[in-house]
Amino acid sequence: MLVVDSASPPAKAAAVAGFAAEAGVRLLRTDEAGLSLARNLGLAEAKGSWVAFLDDDAVPEPGWAAALLDRIATLPEGAAALGGRILPAWEAPLPGWWPPSLRGVLTIIEWEGFGEVGVDLPDGIEIYGANMAFAAAPIRDVGGFAETLGRVGDRLLSGEEVDVVEALRARGYRAFYEGAAAVRHSIQRDRLRPGWLLSRLLWQGATDALRDRAGKNGHSRLLGAAARLLVQAPLLLWPNTSPTLLRARCGAAYNLGYLRGRWFAGAA
Repeated sequence: MLVVDSASPPAKAAAVAGFAAEAGVRLLRTDEAGLSLARNLGLAEAKGSWVAFLDDDAVPEPGWAAALLDRIATLPEGAAALGGRILPAWEAPLPGWWPPSLRGVLTIIEWEGFGEVGVDLPDGIEIYGANMAFAAAPIRDVGGFAETLGRVGDRLLSGEEVDVVEALRARGYRAFYEGAAAVRHSIQRDRLRPGWLLSRLLWQGATDALRDRAGKNGHSRLLGAAARLLVQAPLLLWPNTSPTLLRARCGAAYNLGYLRGRWFAGAA
């Protein structure tokens, strides 16, 4: 097992080192912050034919590793990615004002079944970074995780795991989901605020824009986002502490993030 410390300050770095020593795992450290960079460092040092990833706020449920290994052993030829269930560990109850359609931005996947990405999974079931595994050689062949995407400090860019799964599938590899391999993902109290949700949607817009820029696609999406924002712009003046009209304001935040991500290098 590898633990990657992504540029933690001295006190936290010491705590991470103590944890790694106590658990008997190998510690890697990078002085440059970045989730994708840290994952790529771990990928480069891993020795197995498959590499599983967990985020630092995800705790495996009993049987997680066995469920992954059992499923990997039965995957068909060409399988190169496997995601699992991500159950919430709430620090506080989900507020009643939270739009049900946006529950997924908290990185929650509760479906218990098995299926193939792009073939027979229900809508919204994808491979997310809190619980995923990849065949090592194929993911290295596609260059690992895009370091222009993924969290870096307070920059809530995402999409790096979606990007790598799409790159693998474009080369003919297959990706699967196994609900029996489950983790508990900490949902911090600080995220359960209107301001956090609006920020998360703004960064999602920036993420999608960066992915469209990289693929030289999305001209119609750019025009659509600009047209919608012309109508939605007054919603951006609403106080970030208010849950009023939140779903519509999230749409405005997303479109603003998309435009900023398309027009400015480095996104929002």
